[in-house]
Amino acid sequence: MFSYRHAFHAGNHADVLKHTVLLAVLRHLTQKDTPLTVFDTHAGAGLYRLDGDYAQTSAEAADGFVKLVHAKLSEPLAPLLQDYVDMVASFNGKDQVKIYPGSPFIIQQELRDRDKLKLFELHPTDSKTLSANIAQLEVGRQVAVLREDGFEAVKKFLPPPSRRALLLCDPSYEVKNDYGRVAVMVADSMQRFATGTYAVWYPIIPRPEAHDLPRKLKTLATKSGKPWLHATLTVKSSKLLQDAEGEVVRPGLPASGMFIINPPHTLKAGLKAALPQMVSILKQDQHATFTLDSAG
Repeated sequence: MFSYRHAFHAGNHADVLKHTVLLAVLRHLTQKDTPLTVFDTHAGAGLYRLDGDYAQTSAEAADGFVKLVHAKLSEPLAPLLQDYVDMVASFNGKDQVKIYPGSPFIIQQELRDRDKLKLFELHPTDSKTLSANIAQLEVGRQVAVLREDGFEAVKKFLPPPSRRALLLCDPSYEVKNDYGRVAVMVADSMQRFATGTYAVWYPIIPRPEAHDLPRKLKTLATKSGKPWLHATLTVKSSKLLQDAEGEVVRPGLPASGMFIINPPHTLKAGLKAALPQMVSILKQDQHATFTLDSAG
């Protein structure tokens, strides 16, 4: 249960998609004066060192965020991508990319004094690290770290007092039951608080549950009469490979998606400019592509 560690994957292509979308949603929602409550159901450790043992083991950031930093383009980065690159750069020194902020730190950086952030993390080591990392911010009660199951614990906080909230859900999906739990949690949350914004990240892998999840979320949003947006980023083929000795080699995560219910009205146009650049910069073979669909 506790084997997954996001430190191995920090800054990879999936983080580029997830955090570009997350930042864009946050910046839209914080334009209104009314307080905002943000929930991160699977918060991780909060901050990751790209020069640490975990990140260097897989070196996934080299094919993700780092590629964006060093991209030589004939045109400027799309605004959403530039915002994302600038945000990560703010955690690092000049011309350095050693620290990668996870969702908790991206969110907290965008909050106003009147906003709240609730972070859920069950992994004992990551939960402890997250608490220590958040303590260094000295933001008092603005951020709460809860060592609880985010799927269940978020229920007691909905609806929030201000009636404005963003819920981010990005479990590891190592346990295939996670796919079903995501759908059930979003359905329950929308019954409690239909006007919240719900952002779900998921891996696109050769597993039926991975392809069923966005369909379930689309059905849920449609039946509820709520607008939705679905963006995917594929960087390479998902086909199994063989090494020189004929052994099967798994290609690693080939693609991922973000599904947002009640998205900002500005998000689709922003992603329409950003996604083609993500493909151009992050592609690992000729199968790289993106999709962008919405309704409402």
